[in-house]
Amino acid sequence: MNWPYPRIVAHRGGGALAPENTLGAMRLGASMGFKGVEFDVMLAGDGAPVVIHDETVDRTTNGRGEVSKMTCQELFSFKTRNDERIPSYEEAVRLCLELGLWANVEIKPAQGHERATGEAVAKMTKSLWKGAPVAPLLSSFSIEALEAAKAAAPDMKRGYLVRDLPPDWLETMRRLQCTALHCNFKALNGKRAADIHEAGYGILLWTVNDPAEARRLLAVGANCLVTDALDRIGPDFR
Repeated sequence: MNWPYPRIVAHRGGGALAPENTLGAMRLGASMGFKGVEFDVMLAGDGAPVVIHDETVDRTTNGRGEVSKMTCQELFSFKTRNDERIPSYEEAVRLCLELGLWANVEIKPAQGHERATGEAVAKMTKSLWKGAPVAPLLSSFSIEALEAAKAAAPDMKRGYLVRDLPPDWLETMRRLQCTALHCNFKALNGKRAADIHEAGYGILLWTVNDPAEARRLLAVGANCLVTDALDRIGPDFR
């Protein structure tokens, strides 16, 4: 396929150089010349989409507790390592639009909230990114979340996120009408890349932090690499 998105994308905003999934991380990625960022979106207990990876706030903030059991205002009271707070999805989108960043938005549902998260993120994405030069790509490990996203906003592009290539990957991608396969870089080889491209899909790989490995993966057919190593695998990496 003709890949319309950046080739190198900053993982969780600023890779390993800034606290993940914060507005500061996204600003750092943009300041280093990155044109694309990846980040995670989960629902707070009141149904508001917020930008966070884990089902609890324990690892990334000074708070404790489950994201799905707190309101967004309760979540906003906690501080990250750079003295910021968990951003709302709306805040993250507005910053991306301000900085001219494309986004791979990972729908990251807490257990039991797959359908609600897919639906809410897709609807908000369609509304907030309306008129953007390049719309984001919604991805998820959760097939249920992707099904809900497809039903809520069928025109939004979707990526099927996997750790390894499952036997039924092609059937699943066709059913979900995905644009790209997003997989662990360790799962890709030349034969698999050729099969994915022949089927008409793009390939996004995570999380690639070694420059030699990055060159090999681009050579065998990866369209996009997500990296934590922003200082070693930059936006213009070849």
